[in-house]
Amino acid sequence: MNTSWRSASLVASAVAVLALTTACGQESGGSTGSQNVGATAPAGTGGITTGGVGSGGYGGVGTGVGAGTSPSTGTGDGGTQAQGGAGELAVATNAELGKIVTDSSGRTLYRFDSDTAEPPKSNCNDACATTWPPVDAADVSAGDGIDKSILGEVTRADGKKQLTVDGWPAYYYAKDANPGDTTGQNVGNKWFALAPDGKKAKSGGSGASEVSDQAGLSTRNDPKLGEIVVDKNGMTVYRFLKDKAWPKPVSNCKGDCLAKWPIVAPVDFKDTKNIPEKGYMKFTRPDNNEEQQTLNCSPIYTFINDKEPGDTNGQGVGGTWFAVRPDGKLVGAPAQ
Repeated sequence: MNTSWRSASLVASAVAVLALTTACGQESGGSTGSQNVGATAPAGTGGITTGGVGSGGYGGVGTGVGAGTSPSTGTGDGGTQAQGGAGELAVATNAELGKIVTDSSGRTLYRFDSDTAEPPKSNCNDACATTWPPVDAADVSAGDGIDKSILGEVTRADGKKQLTVDGWPAYYYAKDANPGDTTGQNVGNKWFALAPDGKKAKSGGSGASEVSDQAGLSTRNDPKLGEIVVDKNGMTVYRFLKDKAWPKPVSNCKGDCLAKWPIVAPVDFKDTKNIPEKGYMKFTRPDNNEEQQTLNCSPIYTFINDKEPGDTNGQGVGGTWFAVRPDGKLVGAPAQ
């Protein structure tokens, strides 16, 4: 009886390992968006206090205070405080950006490219939410130029309600010190002031989103690195040497690390170009319950110090971060 039980146990273990191997190496149907759907109801914000965040570097990069370049680094000024709630939303005209949404005190509202609007979901948590305080969904009203029907709310990972504009979660930027400031515009090539229709305000005064034909994930030929993967904004995609892909994806970039290396949110496989389907999958991070995209089962990220499409400032950082080939392999990493 003991022999039979042990044999059965070994067979069951082998089947379990095989299932994990298949899940992380098969030709998958790609990735879908989050299922965290927020209600659509009038929404707004209460008072928000943000504190400066200072942290040591991770992977050789510090979050130097006052950098103002990260979607989730410290404010560097000890924090800013919004007095009262958002109140009546308004439309302001910015000479550079055109029409943008502000709260009743004139503070600019922003949206984040790594979020989703259909369904609404915020992917800015923890340190990120300190630099980009969510606009609380309470007691907001629509002023002139704001269509109240596109105002809603989404439930965040911490259970709090956040304002949405046409489905996009709305944020403040902690480094906007004065009414009318738009210093959060285009930070990390992922943060943009909200236009009244919920689209991204763009430089040039259009106040509307620019439509790009670029796929959610694709490739480009870098003169030094060769063919590497880029996201929908043309920003270089990276892998972390300390992550794991087998038997299932594991990210070892957590906390302050994510402030410098934002995750690549799930991208439907049909919205990719030149990316192999094998091992193309998403997984849910256990540290914050966010979903992250993989290439060949390995978690992928962008780098906050890449300012423009084509930048590869993250290559080789700390000897652990490297650009990625379409098959998920690291570019220029030491032999393992």
